[in-house]
Amino acid sequence: MIQELDIHLPLAASLREDARRKAVAQSLQISPKRVLGMRLVKESIDARRRPVCKQLRLLVGIDEPLPPYEPPQRHYAPVAADARRVVIVGSGPGGLFAALRCLELGLKPVVVERGKDVSARRFDLQPINCQGYVVEDSNYCFGEGGAGTFSDGKLFTRATKRGPVMEVYETFVAHGAAPEILTDAHPHIGSNRLPNIIKAMRASILEAGGEVHFQSRVVGLLKSADGKRVRGVRTADGSEIAGDAVILATGHSARDVYRMLQAEGVRLERKPFAVGVRIEHPQALVDAAQYHLRPGQPRPDALPAASYTLATKIRGRGVHSFCMCPGGFIVPAATENDEVVVNGMSLSRRNSPFANSGFVVTVEPEDTDDFLPEHGALSGIAFQKALETATSRAGGGMMKAPAQRVVDFLVHRVSQTLPATSYHPGISPWDLHALLPRGIAERMQEGLLLFNRKLRGFAGEDALLIGCETRTSSPVRIPRAPDSLQSPDLEMLFPCGEGAGFAGGIVSAALDGRRCAEAAAALL
Repeated sequence: MIQELDIHLPLAASLREDARRKAVAQSLQISPKRVLGMRLVKESIDARRRPVCKQLRLLVGIDEPLPPYEPPQRHYAPVAADARRVVIVGSGPGGLFAALRCLELGLKPVVVERGKDVSARRFDLQPINCQGYVVEDSNYCFGEGGAGTFSDGKLFTRATKRGPVMEVYETFVAHGAAPEILTDAHPHIGSNRLPNIIKAMRASILEAGGEVHFQSRVVGLLKSADGKRVRGVRTADGSEIAGDAVILATGHSARDVYRMLQAEGVRLERKPFAVGVRIEHPQALVDAAQYHLRPGQPRPDALPAASYTLATKIRGRGVHSFCMCPGGFIVPAATENDEVVVNGMSLSRRNSPFANSGFVVTVEPEDTDDFLPEHGALSGIAFQKALETATSRAGGGMMKAPAQRVVDFLVHRVSQTLPATSYHPGISPWDLHALLPRGIAERMQEGLLLFNRKLRGFAGEDALLIGCETRTSSPVRIPRAPDSLQSPDLEMLFPCGEGAGFAGGIVSAALDGRRCAEAAAALL
């Protein structure tokens, strides 16, 4: 008999096969000799009790061995010479997984990316980090791999009803990700490992006969003679790239794409998003609070850097942590030179002495009504942009960010000193109440006090706020038909992923990319 079973074990014992076998036997009330095979399915830290332990889900063979494990493989058959062409705009997770799914369905993917390949893109992060200016088509948001490439590679998702999450994980492993992402309850790849994985995914596309075009910013759509069907895209250098379908997977920061779609007659809608700041603590503070450690007690080697998820609702608006990066860094994520935007990232080892998270408040469409008369469906983008340019002025230029100790924010006082930070361009003292919209700042203030009761030290002396976090998701949705996933205004145009308003992270974007490829195949 083969079955799945959940067990709890102390940290040290959880690593030993004999301890696992004994716990399985005790749970099933059988002899350990009958347990002929065990394979880890999922593991997570259970810090609700003392001492902290691990929860393991095991595939167990009782009186029979388990079938041999077959690791995920990377193989895509070559596309036929007459295969239908699907133009995919953007090479983030939505675009890459759409391309790979196209190969599986016998379609030829043609990926069009405004930025550079991931290796060249690395060099364009140095100007924004060290010299205070943005390479506007190649930065933390734009380029091969998308915004998630240099933002930790967090794969945890609750989008389990949207499609085969495990197939997404297995695709990453087949292209070089650590197999542990298949069993970790909160998997992440790490910004140091993602570039090679993305290069391997590109190689799969090219080896099977797909195309990838870098530094090709899309500025228009090609249409049929009657204007009802998309026939490809036009790029900034005047090139035309023809296709039988177009999957638009441009991410949440490609604001020029929304303006282009408006000009092309494709309807857009406003949607909720969230803005706020990054909150940074010493990682040791988060470890102590989450793992019940005594003051000064180091985190056990068997435990990863601790994380947290905090959420509440205050006067009709969500207040929550976002994209928490244990052992991570705060990075500049602006896409234009007159703005400051902050985001978080961490490497695979998560060994920075800092922990950071977005600390944000929901913005509903009606909260951006002041910008509605001039900007219409793009009022949320105008709201973001106004806050980002104000943040740049408050920081003093050169990508420096305005910052304030939490204890000073709570009493509306500019901080006289600021603690060490992982934000490389630098920080400047500022009263963030004077920068953030009143409704957001006041809810943040209440949220800090509430979250401090849930996580000891969250609003303490060592907590630092750095502004502003504005790119949590797109303020715009590109409508599509629920059955065919096509734009209602243009046949064979498939809005996809975060930029279209249908995803909220690497995995959900990847799943949406697969769905759009399948929808295109069904109509070709």
